[in-house]
Amino acid sequence: MGLVGRRDGRNFGYGRQLSYAGPLALKDLFGGGHYATVKAHSDRWLAFVRWCRSEEGPGFNDARQIDRQTLLDYVSHLRNQVEQGALAIATAQNRLSSVNRTLAALRGDQYVKVPNQSEALGMRRTNVRCSVPQGQDREQVKRIVDVLCEHQLPRAGAIVPLARTTGMRMREAILANLPRLQREAEQLGKINIQDGTKGGRSGASAPRWITVDDHILDALRLAEQVSFDGSCNLLAPNESYLDFLQGIVRPARDILHQHDLKGFHELRAAYACERYEQITHHPAPINGGHCYQLDRRLDQDARAQISYELGHGRIDVVSAYIGGRT
Repeated sequence: MGLVGRRDGRNFGYGRQLSYAGPLALKDLFGGGHYATVKAHSDRWLAFVRWCRSEEGPGFNDARQIDRQTLLDYVSHLRNQVEQGALAIATAQNRLSSVNRTLAALRGDQYVKVPNQSEALGMRRTNVRCSVPQGQDREQVKRIVDVLCEHQLPRAGAIVPLARTTGMRMREAILANLPRLQREAEQLGKINIQDGTKGGRSGASAPRWITVDDHILDALRLAEQVSFDGSCNLLAPNESYLDFLQGIVRPARDILHQHDLKGFHELRAAYACERYEQITHHPAPINGGHCYQLDRRLDQDARAQISYELGHGRIDVVSAYIGGRT
């Protein structure tokens, strides 16, 4: 443990690799203790390092090169991830906080940091939805799909019904194993969302079964139709996820905005509201329903089921999709 070179050397004396230097500086900062805290900061620091090394990042491998503009570019990257539904606001804020802490440990000062994570991201954590989700109208969703296809973005068009009918995140829809889902739908009448999930929530330890209906079958058929030969998902052979985001999702987002849809993540909220009404036979709270006042147990059961179907570990997160208990 400790410095491996001169304090003014590469990575402020903590070695040649940015990925190695950060965790080493954190161990110094916490005196070799607080293992869970060091591990959490280190994992988030490594996410920052991966961005630095990506096509979108600056290509740095020396912490001395990181300045405030680097951090602002990272903020922009995280903001895009949140808007695309690939990252929760809390996760983005935690990653910025850990980058601040790790840079301070490396530098020995706090001259390079993001002062206020939520203000920098332009968004604050919220546990309760205050606006009615867009995309609840299936006719609106169909029009958006048609327009995306007309603009030669059929794979973006396929994401829309997948998200709306199954509650998939954008990443999950892009990486979904379509042949497997089709087999499950035909043989079992339900599908298990496992690909592209967050936080390692996949496999036998985290099943996520969704009962199939005609809308889901149609969404799967469209996705298979626009998928490339030789691919089991919406990525083309030899196409990276980042390439897909830049070449397909980015232009598609402008079209979504033109048709009153803030982003693909809104479709998860629309799905959650629909499922709440199917389970309770009451509108979701954000749509004016008051099931909680009439039957608290039913409201709780619905939230638990929706939390499971959306791939969340906590029931309280559901309020961000359907509204609070009113």
